[in-house]
Amino acid sequence: MGLSERRRPRRSICRACAVTHVLVPDDTLLRRRDGVEVIGAALVARAKGQGHRTIAAHLGRVASTVRGWLRRFAVRASAIREHFTRWAYALGPGHEHRFAGASELCDAVEAIGMAGAVAVRRFGPRSPWSLASVLTAGRLLCNTSSPFPSPD
Repeated sequence: MGLSERRRPRRSICRACAVTHVLVPDDTLLRRRDGVEVIGAALVARAKGQGHRTIAAHLGRVASTVRGWLRRFAVRASAIREHFTRWAYALGPGHEHRFAGASELCDAVEAIGMAGAVAVRRFGPRSPWSLASVLTAGRLLCNTSSPFPSPD
């Protein structure tokens, strides 16, 4: 899927409760129209020191949208780093890694990459951003206090 493609989620009606549900694929985050790969590219660019306007221009997105992603991720960066570090150790107990400590945002992006690398060694090729969506149940940038699913 290209960086310029936007999505429209599918809906389904549950036969048991007759309620409509949104079906979110594993390469999508909740309440985000852009794919997780696009958002992940913005987060990596930010970790490399680029500003939101430069990132938005490169991705072909509105600057305020990209700024929103970066701010939301920065607010949750510590929890995200901890969550993905736990998953990396759950998937590969012998895995040893120390963070450089450049910033919480950089460490959180690095933790997602670390968990992705461990998962690839164990299960085979998969995008670390798709894995990030799965391991957070699509809540990577969620603006609620709902917790991420635990590796336990």
